[in-house]
Amino acid sequence: MAEGNQSKYLIIEIIIITMNAYVIVDVDVKDPVRYEDYKKLTPGSLVPFEGRFVVRGGKAETLEGDWNPTRIVVLEFPSLDKAKAWWSSAGYAPAKAIRQSASETQMIVVEGCI
Repeated sequence: MAEGNQSKYLIIEIIIITMNAYVIVDVDVKDPVRYEDYKKLTPGSLVPFEGRFVVRGGKAETLEGDWNPTRIVVLEFPSLDKAKAWWSSAGYAPAKAIRQSASETQMIVVEGCI
């Protein structure tokens, strides 16, 4: 390019930040045999929504308050929309029905980041 005729370029970098979502579940298993069926069905239902287990029934210890969970499960999804879509999906419906009949469950979804 000739001097004085230089093009100026503006480089804009766009960073898209997405918040992961976590489904946090406190499960009180009432029918362990049926619940085993639930545990077998659930992992495959997560795949289309890019979900994964972060915690699946490990030892829990109360640090404050009187919460005494029996089984904690934490699932991670790349977005709140994907977490909610998984929960309401036809792919998860059979497993969900088993869980609901075999246990008492408290479940929330929360946005977060790592």
